[in-house]
Amino acid sequence: MSYPQPDFFDKICQPGQLADKLAALPRPLVFTNGCFDILHRGHVTYLAQARALGASLIVAANTDASVKRLGKGGDRPFNQLDDRMSVLAALESVSLVTWFDEDTPLQRILEARPDILVKGGDWPVEKIVGYAEVLGWGGSVHSIPFEVNRSTTSLVERIRATS
Repeated sequence: MSYPQPDFFDKICQPGQLADKLAALPRPLVFTNGCFDILHRGHVTYLAQARALGASLIVAANTDASVKRLGKGGDRPFNQLDDRMSVLAALESVSLVTWFDEDTPLQRILEARPDILVKGGDWPVEKIVGYAEVLGWGGSVHSIPFEVNRSTTSLVERIRATS
C-alpha cells in the first residue's frame, strides 16, 4: 500500500523559492531562527508565542555546518537539517521553514522582509540579527521571555550524566 506524503512537507522551502512561498502567506509575517536540534517544550512554547504575534511564522534553521560553527559541541547537531526542518514544519504554529548556511540569518531576513522579528528571551532586542533592518522598514523586534526553562544543551547534559 502506498501512503501520501504528509502535508507538512509543503511547508519546507528552499531559500531560492522563498519569495514565491512568502507571497502566498498572510501578513503580518513573523520571522525567527535557530538550531532547534532536539525540539522540546521550550521551543514549541516559544514558537507558538511567536506565531501569536502575527498571521504567519517563518522559521529559518541553521544548516548542520552552521550549527557546528556555533561551538555547541563537536557532535552537534544531533539531528540533521532535513529532520529538524520536518519536525518544525509539522508544528501547527509554523507556516514555513527554510534554512541558512551563513553564521547569521541576515540574508533570509532581508529576503523575507518580516513585519515582526523575534528571538528567545536570552537575546537583548538590540543584539538580535536584523534588528536595525526590520525597524528600518517599519517592523518590530521582540525578545520573548522564556516561559519554561528548557534547553537542548541541558537536556543533553542530563542524558550524558545517566549513561
